[in-house]
Amino acid sequence: MAATTWSPTSSSGVDELLFRNDTVSLCLLVNRRHRTLRIIDFRAGPTPSKRDFVLATAKREGVEKIFTLVERDEVSTWTRLGFTREGSIPGFYKRSDAWILGAVVSQMSAHLRDAGHGEDDDEGGEDRASSPSVLLAERTIARARRLLRESEGRPLPAIKTAPASGAELRRAVVAAQRAGRALTGFEPFGRDAVRTGYALSARGGFCLHAAWEMQSCFGNSFLEILTSPRDESERLATTAAIGALCDRLVEEKAVSTFTFAPADDHELCAALLANGFRRSAVLARHLVVGRSRKDAILWAKKLVAPAA
Repeated sequence: MAATTWSPTSSSGVDELLFRNDTVSLCLLVNRRHRTLRIIDFRAGPTPSKRDFVLATAKREGVEKIFTLVERDEVSTWTRLGFTREGSIPGFYKRSDAWILGAVVSQMSAHLRDAGHGEDDDEGGEDRASSPSVLLAERTIARARRLLRESEGRPLPAIKTAPASGAELRRAVVAAQRAGRALTGFEPFGRDAVRTGYALSARGGFCLHAAWEMQSCFGNSFLEILTSPRDESERLATTAAIGALCDRLVEEKAVSTFTFAPADDHELCAALLANGFRRSAVLARHLVVGRSRKDAILWAKKLVAPAA
């Protein structure tokens, strides 16, 4: 059976704001659930009006975290505007990476940085190696590796995969929110996104809802799962479910995939590590889970080599 797909509507939880003048052309995607704002910039250059508009919009819309994805030659533009290089999404543009630059709105400096600042700094203008979010991620990954060693040799359960409609995913999101466990509302990550949803189940009552968003022109995919595992049994089932989703993505000719997870979630971290995902970014204060704002790890996996 083919998977169900749908295009997000005005009720998707993301608002698209457009701004243009003689020097600036921007699209701002405001995620209401996580209170984040993704910047899509159509005109390069570190102009003060660009920074001022983004910051004013973020404050007006109640946004706490702003970020953008750019190719390498635009990294210095955004570090000058007060953003920190938080990592990358390998193969996002099929043959090149997307660099993620972000800023916590309350911590942004009042002025542009000096020209050239951060251009040669792979960590984007500050000592990211010792930042609290990176240290938390490293501790979580170390604990996740211990969990994998402890459960080595234990079999993964068989997973049944079924298409999930938009309505079914919305019902699952509501239930997960009530329980304080929702990692996402399956909001769009990019513009004009089409989602593919699944319900994955195993014996013993395990059920996990997931969805992905693909950009076929680049071959990348954004994978989201609704809830984290709570114990070893759920972790093993989640590990098997993520593996099944990656197999489906390969069938759909996705070249790579990436996902966000809370930086303190060692159970989900272990399930992703077991499937060959690698940490490629640590994003400060990027997610809201329950009533808590959390740092996030961006996990990425190369599925197949891009076609020649």
